[in-house]
Amino acid sequence: MSDEAAAESTSSTAKSLDELRPGDFQPLVGERFTVVPNEGDFGLELVDVRVMRSHRRREEPFALLFRGPRQPVLPQRIYTVAHAKTGGLVIFLVPVQGTADSVEYEAVFN
Repeated sequence: MSDEAAAESTSSTAKSLDELRPGDFQPLVGERFTVVPNEGDFGLELVDVRVMRSHRRREEPFALLFRGPRQPVLPQRIYTVAHAKTGGLVIFLVPVQGTADSVEYEAVFN
């Protein structure tokens, strides 16, 4: 099943962004997520889940770091990112670092 189909089939059971925890993503490090809809196939690999210090508005704040191809660089904005285990997540992605062959993007759950 494609990530897009998984996003559609699990959208009614997907967790809200407030319910997501680092543990929902830690087993998915190294796996591919798909940015949908996008012109063509655009995949991002989840490379890190960083737990941040808790505060009164969120018990377990965290950040996800994704790696994608060098071109095209996705501009900072809201995207739907899909994976078979999470469904489609509507998250704000920011390009944070580039190398000769890739770009890293961060999504913060704060």
